[in-house]
Amino acid sequence: MRLLITGGAGFIGSNFVRYMLCKHNEAEITVLDKLTYAGNMSSLKDVLADIEFVKGDICDETIVKQSLKDCDCVINFAAETHVDRSITSSAAFVQTDVLGTHVLLAAAEDYSIERFVQISTDEVYGSIDRGSFKETDSLHPSSPYAASKAGADLLASSYFTTYDFPCVITRSSNNYGPYQHPEKLIPRFLTSAMRNRELTVYGRGDNVRDWIHVADNCAAIDCVRQIGKTGETYNIGAGNERSNLDMTKAILQLVGKPSSLIAFTANRLGHDQRYSVDCSKIKSLGWQPEISFEDGLTQVARWYQENEWWWSPLI
Repeated sequence: MRLLITGGAGFIGSNFVRYMLCKHNEAEITVLDKLTYAGNMSSLKDVLADIEFVKGDICDETIVKQSLKDCDCVINFAAETHVDRSITSSAAFVQTDVLGTHVLLAAAEDYSIERFVQISTDEVYGSIDRGSFKETDSLHPSSPYAASKAGADLLASSYFTTYDFPCVITRSSNNYGPYQHPEKLIPRFLTSAMRNRELTVYGRGDNVRDWIHVADNCAAIDCVRQIGKTGETYNIGAGNERSNLDMTKAILQLVGKPSSLIAFTANRLGHDQRYSVDCSKIKSLGWQPEISFEDGLTQVARWYQENEWWWSPLI
């Protein structure tokens, strides 16, 4: 089994590389990453000897075809992902998330790849006041980031419909874990609190997100890779809904800092109120989240406290 993992130097991608090397020691892995600000070679420092690394852009057809040669499966993590950045500068999101995904799909079709896993997000559904989104619900993305991911999902689905292309799509809720860039909420607040800096919360802090530890997400993605039904989409979440304000307070408590560090600011443009996904479909495949939110957050706080060498240069 040879895998091409795009975006493998990013947060979820690098954790997935480790997961695959641990769970499937027969796997041969090629990582393709452009190494933007969010792609960090130090995230792969401990596994570089066990993988082939290619620096390149998924929008580059030549590099993609070279990297795909002899691969059986593509896991596409490569994307621009930060909502705030997409609001101020959306072009890169369309370029990478939509056009880059098209380059990958076209090349994978040419090479008759056995499996293509498109990594997406629960944000493509938009906001929901009550209940949870099912995979069959309509897409109503609010931000340019979410819209670019929705476009990539639709492209992947069209390849299945048109070419009987062997793709599956995963839509995960908010991930947290080690090696996450400090622009994201949990590592940003952890590293800010550790330095006695303000923790800036949008609006009243009542926006709700479901949180899943990246290790549980990696296990879910691997489950879909192996036994997910071709052409299908699978929601992935852990049922850990927390308001942003409650999350902020929990982080401050973990690192022993006062609530006076919380600073409220104007709400983000197009800020979705609540995300929630129904995960009964992937659970029917036998997957269940294993890491409790309390244990996971404690572990992550400890990781950032012990690994300032990794995150400090990124701030």
